[in-house]
Amino acid sequence: MGDDVGSVRTALLTLHRVTGLPVVFGGALAGRQRFRITELMGNTTDALNGLVIRQGSGLGGKAMAVARPVWVSDYPKSGAISHDYDRPVTVEGLLSVVAVPVVVRRRVRAVLYGALREPLALADRVIASAVEAARDLEQDLAVRDEAYDRLARLQQSGPAPEHRAESARWEEVRALHAELRGIAGQIADAELKARLLSASDRLAGAAEPAGPAAGPPTPRPVLSARELDVLSYVAIGCTNAETAQQLGVLPETVKSYLRSAMRKLGGRTRLEAVAAGRRAGLLP
Repeated sequence: MGDDVGSVRTALLTLHRVTGLPVVFGGALAGRQRFRITELMGNTTDALNGLVIRQGSGLGGKAMAVARPVWVSDYPKSGAISHDYDRPVTVEGLLSVVAVPVVVRRRVRAVLYGALREPLALADRVIASAVEAARDLEQDLAVRDEAYDRLARLQQSGPAPEHRAESARWEEVRALHAELRGIAGQIADAELKARLLSASDRLAGAAEPAGPAAGPPTPRPVLSARELDVLSYVAIGCTNAETAQQLGVLPETVKSYLRSAMRKLGGRTRLEAVAAGRRAGLLP
């Protein structure tokens, strides 16, 4: 998928920066049983560029087949993998390699690699960081898929025209809410910033359920301004990378704020956090 390729590139940039591994590479699936290596950083040759990896073949193919991370400390001597790709790996000079599959809805969508040019065992921290990069990419792809699915359902026949129009209006309100918060975060003028945030709060409040409450009021979770900024963009289907770009921060910063917001809202996933934020009147 074309969109997956860009997301893989962002995940590899993060992996490269967090682990310090000299070589990182990977690719998105081009079919159900193969993928092409399209993204490389730190490579000194083109031996791996464009290489098609088949399920079950080599380290990445094995990771794809078993749907879990696989690594070796001396690639040429490993007896745990097939050696279909020894020549390009040798040309690039890679010895210690980890491959982590990116699994969304029980289907492998991409594979991320990190490598050393020395026969050294990869540290647990490095393996954990590679797995975390893959998990973050999985969540980004899952959220984007959900947004596409909702759009497709909206475009199909079913709901009455007035309902579709109402849904479209609410999507516009949500996009405007996120944009107002994003702009406010970049403004130094305290008075103008307060006005923008107040306007965004009014948009969020417009979605709160009307009528008497069924029981005692539930205390509203208190999110920081930045946590709510991040959640607002996540709520309209933005990935961590897209949210970071909108807010002018690093993807790791977005990730940190999002995790904090999820914890405060009691959401185990991004979508649960967004739903909890809407129920609490923090989001439109």
